[in-house]
Amino acid sequence: MRIFQLAISPGGVPKLPLREAHCGELGLAGDGHAHPKIHGGPERALCLYSLEVISALQAEGHPIWPGGAGENVTISGADWASLAVGQRFALGEHVIIELTRPTEPCKQIAANFVDQQFRRIDHAKHPGWSRWYAKVEREGALRVGDPIRRV
Repeated sequence: MRIFQLAISPGGVPKLPLREAHCGELGLAGDGHAHPKIHGGPERALCLYSLEVISALQAEGHPIWPGGAGENVTISGADWASLAVGQRFALGEHVIIELTRPTEPCKQIAANFVDQQFRRIDHAKHPGWSRWYAKVEREGALRVGDPIRRV
């Protein structure tokens, strides 16, 4: 597994790519949240998504791209359907994260889907297709291409 993309925005979507970022307790430096009661905070510090799931959605005709659904870290090479609450991962040399829950898709990402069908990535309806929230247990620098391993 590797970091394919890191992405931030001042708030909302899309998140735009950058090559490296500091990952702190509240996520990537410079990332903002338009709706802080729903997104962000220590238990939702990072939003993760799979490059392979994005590619599968594109194959279905959805105009989604990395960062378009609001994820901060796009990961390549993960067995996305096997993710579960409580799993821990090392990102790069220093950062340790723990998965806290699948995200709830909202209308803000509707433009990424044919006919605005953003519920296509709802975990309850389509397990293995949702984005994931994670808390940061150990801070540090992240770079595109960094390895990811389960701990």
